Parts: sequence; structure tokens; C-alpha cells
Amino acid sequence: MNKATPPPKSPPLSPLQEAAVHQDDATDEDENVKQLKECSALYLSLQDCLVKSNRNWKSCQMEVQALKACNEKRKNGKGR
Repeated sequence: MNKATPPPKSPPLSPLQEAAVHQDDATDEDENVKQLKECSALYLSLQDCLVKSNRNWKSCQMEVQALKACNEKRKNGKGR
């Protein structure tokens, strides 16, 4: 039996690098993503992570927490 070797992993991008990569995507694509405003890049980063990890949410906790914090910040800012 021949075992397939997994593909080499590329170094992970920092959240800031990922945000920069996806900033244009958020302005060009889905209206729902645009509604997230400053959190849209974090949402897209989470989506990328989920695709890369085969929908393994545990592998994407850094992105989940960043998006959660951004949404909390937005929510608290609206109350002013």
C-alpha cells in the first residue's frame, strides 16, 4: 500500500496580512459581507481558514475570536 504524503504547508499569514488580501474582496463581492464593514476582512479570513482546514472550527479559533471581538466592538460603538 502506498501512503500519500501530505502537501507541504505554507507559513500562515498574520491576521493583518489576511485582512489586506481580502479587503478588495469585501468591496467587490457579496452584499452581506459588505454589511460587516470593518469586520468583513476578518470574516473572509475565517472563511479561508475553514476551507484550508476542511471546516475544522477548532483550527480556526484565532480567526473566530478576532471576528467576535470586532463584532463586539462594532456593537458597543453603535450604542453611543
